[in-house]
Amino acid sequence: MNEVLKRGEVPAEHRWHLEDIYPDQAAWDREYAQVRAQIGEIASYQGKLNDAASISACFAKDDELSLLAERLYVYANMRSHEDMADSKYQALSEKAKKLSVEAGEATSYITPEILSLSEETLKGIIADPSLKPTYRRTLEEMLRRKPHTLSKSEESLLAQVGNLSQAPSTIFGMLNNADMKFPKVKNEKGEEIELTHGRYIQFLESRDRGVREAAFKAVYDTYGKWRNTLASTLNANVTKNLFYAHARHYPSALEMSLFGDNIPVSVYDNLISTIHEHLPLMHRYMALRKKLLKVDELHMYDLFAPLVEEFDMDIGYEDAKKTVYDSLKPLGDDYRKVLQEGFDKGWIDVYENEGKRSGAYSWGAYGTHPYVLLNHKDNLNSMFTLAHEMGHALHSHYSDESNEYRDAQYTIFLAEVASTLNEALLMDYLLDKSKDPKEKMYLLTYYADQFRTTVFRQTMFAEFEKIVHAKAESGESLTPEELSAIYYDLNVKYYGTDMVVDKDIAMEWARIPHFYTSFYVYKYATGFSAATSFAKQILSEGQPAVDRYLGFLKSGGNDYSINILKKAGVDMSTPAPIEQALSVFEGLIEQMEQLTEK
Repeated sequence: MNEVLKRGEVPAEHRWHLEDIYPDQAAWDREYAQVRAQIGEIASYQGKLNDAASISACFAKDDELSLLAERLYVYANMRSHEDMADSKYQALSEKAKKLSVEAGEATSYITPEILSLSEETLKGIIADPSLKPTYRRTLEEMLRRKPHTLSKSEESLLAQVGNLSQAPSTIFGMLNNADMKFPKVKNEKGEEIELTHGRYIQFLESRDRGVREAAFKAVYDTYGKWRNTLASTLNANVTKNLFYAHARHYPSALEMSLFGDNIPVSVYDNLISTIHEHLPLMHRYMALRKKLLKVDELHMYDLFAPLVEEFDMDIGYEDAKKTVYDSLKPLGDDYRKVLQEGFDKGWIDVYENEGKRSGAYSWGAYGTHPYVLLNHKDNLNSMFTLAHEMGHALHSHYSDESNEYRDAQYTIFLAEVASTLNEALLMDYLLDKSKDPKEKMYLLTYYADQFRTTVFRQTMFAEFEKIVHAKAESGESLTPEELSAIYYDLNVKYYGTDMVVDKDIAMEWARIPHFYTSFYVYKYATGFSAATSFAKQILSEGQPAVDRYLGFLKSGGNDYSINILKKAGVDMSTPAPIEQALSVFEGLIEQMEQLTEK
């Protein structure tokens, strides 16, 4: 489908069925009125939360209110994503958002009131056999967080500081996306094209090395001119983290960040140390990249250059569905039955249309099936996107089906496991089927670069964040020169002697938005490693590993993330899952080396 249609012209079979949530606008309006009424009712529990019965009744009402408010919000937003220019659904989305805020405000008294009870009283309520397990877990989590929960007046003050705390991220976003302008760069045809964030990667993927180098130098020269402002902005973000860590009595900003998911600091440190031990694999891949590109020196601007000659994989949507279905055979009949239901019964909004939200995602509301938004193109990347988003969707399906509302939401730490596992199984299937050496090399480089960007690069980012915060915590200043030196040295360590680490790359820290969502990027590397470990176990062990994995999908958020993974056979507190993932990476390199020698 090359022509971009208007929303009304999109065939029904290529649209998601949001009618499965609300059959019409009148149904949405009725539920909206119901939530408004319940917002008033929830206040009746205030001042009474001092025993298991009252807390249970309040939690039940809170769950009902939250579930309905979420469903209204999800529906309104997904409708608006069908055509972002449709003012009707923009207004509905805003209406639902305001309702969610009101619901949040109406229930904000619950946690402080429960935590005002003595620890002895709270432990007695937790031990009450009449308390549902899901409510017991909520109270246990409140008790775990109590040492870091401040007095009512202090919490109020921190809440007021909340808007100020967003300033570093907001300033960086405005500077990076609105104020900073890049020069023009000549493309392969010699035409001068203005460099933008969106075009930068396209330039780096050019087969013309001169184009790649010019774009690379233009980007970092521009960031270099703003180095003092950007260093001050990043510094302010680090200072904010240190302030909150100190105010909430955490030993460090890193520990504060990991506390929410109850992730031990050892998991973060273990990732970095295990990657360090296996950096020779990354260096070996760089040596192979240098050989395949046939260059005397491999530079940083060569990292995204295509390694194989033009190879076009034209994959229509129907073929993509069939290939994804076939590739997930190792997960068993039940999994593929649900997958087929998703394909056939209106879970997916397939093609681009005028005004449709860009990108792809999986979303939904508890009590209805999940949904997937795509902007499908007939290529390899879109097929992997389909596999990825359906991984999320089936994770949500199994989680919702197996848990009460309060336990169904899985954490961000777990979120990318199911999606990445589907990609790993799809890649294994394609590599096994492929007989064309050019196609095989294309697939191998596609997969190897995922390891490079998701495991190694994100771990390097995580290490940079750790070093920078540790220096700030010890009272050292983070000057532009200091930030650049730290970042440059990490690149030298990670890429090895076959890479010429251009001095320009020292400024890359200045353009990474994730550094303003501190200590987040490590989850990409751990999620990818956990998924690759699962895939390896499933392909080698068969049914026992499949059963453990389906148990993982069904766990939702009914335990801490690290425990859910451990029960399923992936212990992220040890190096084993990361080492299993890296053994897959080593196998890819070996296959690429063999093809190169032929």
